[in-house]
Amino acid sequence: MAVATPGNFQQDGGLARARRDLAFGACDAAASNVTFDFIIIVLLMGLGVGVFSGLLGVGGGIVLIPALVYLLGMSQHLAQGTSLLLLLPPLGLGGLFFYWKKGQVDLRAGVACAAGFLVGGYLGSLVAIEISSNHLRGMFGVFLVVASLLLLRQGRAPEKDAVTGATRE
Repeated sequence: MAVATPGNFQQDGGLARARRDLAFGACDAAASNVTFDFIIIVLLMGLGVGVFSGLLGVGGGIVLIPALVYLLGMSQHLAQGTSLLLLLPPLGLGGLFFYWKKGQVDLRAGVACAAGFLVGGYLGSLVAIEISSNHLRGMFGVFLVVASLLLLRQGRAPEKDAVTGATRE
């Protein structure tokens, strides 16, 4: 099983070496030497995902997976599995704290959605692991395009208050 910890990251072109190691499955956690440069790059990627998560409510699926695939050369499966690791508590608590303070969290909806997310994540992973990486990457791209189009369409309509129904500009 490939783990994104390429050995000797500084030599042989850094990211190019990391990509090659991942492509050939040479990244065994027990046998690799994680370098400072690799840790800094992955830490900065995590920082960027955290900023986008707190700012826009997006994270692994929208920001991290493409970064892992295109910057580190991970397979779609490895990037998705790595992204799922970030969903483990308490990583979202930092952003949640500020939204909670402002009364912008629906606890009932969140808990119910989390229960569905748990079951859906399990079922989705059973299907995804059987799909080729190329097909999975294509499906992911289609999802991003459709999500973008829906958000653009919604962004043009006047916003309505969920409680009062009043229109806000």
